Amino acid sequence: MNLLELMGLGPVIPVIVLEDAGKAVPLARALVSGGVRVLEVTLRTPAGLPSIRAIARDVPEAIVGVGTLTQADEFAAAREAGARFAVSPGFSSTLAETARTSGLPWLPGVMTPSDVLAARAAGLYQLKLFPAQPAGGVAMLKALHGPFPEVVFCPTGGITPDTAPEFLALPNVACVGGSWLTPAAALAAGEWDTITRLARQASALRAG
Repeated sequence: MNLLELMGLGPVIPVIVLEDAGKAVPLARALVSGGVRVLEVTLRTPAGLPSIRAIARDVPEAIVGVGTLTQADEFAAAREAGARFAVSPGFSSTLAETARTSGLPWLPGVMTPSDVLAARAAGLYQLKLFPAQPAGGVAMLKALHGPFPEVVFCPTGGITPDTAPEFLALPNVACVGGSWLTPAAALAAGEWDTITRLARQASALRAG
């Protein structure tokens, strides 16, 4: 499955930060139960790779990817753990070359027109606007659509259930990234019904 197909599987990709890999499988099951199958598990904590490995092994309905990938050697580690795509907060030519040889679909972050030019020169047309709200949000995406009509974005950073529909209404937005699906308090308490409810609401988000 290519990156554009992954981005089209649902309106929201949850950005997941786990402190305890033991919570990865019940969390993934709760999200899938709510209709969210594409999951981005970040490398912001030591539990990131073990969590990806557990989800890939025990929740086959989920499509788990690695987030916050910032070093070239993380591609191989993530793929070995079972990640099926990779997301980075920024773009570099080194990461682009490693992504190409790794075979993992890669969604790099961009923030400026120059970033988009660099990514496009590397053959990348699906990008993450990050951090979306500080970068200009909906207004920035509208501005980027003129010179880059062929580029499709997943804006991430500061997006909420209330603002997501405005982003999803844009012709150059395939989905958004959001951390609100996995609130820290619900994770800590193992409130999986809450996670499923939030996932169901996110799955129902539509442009408009």
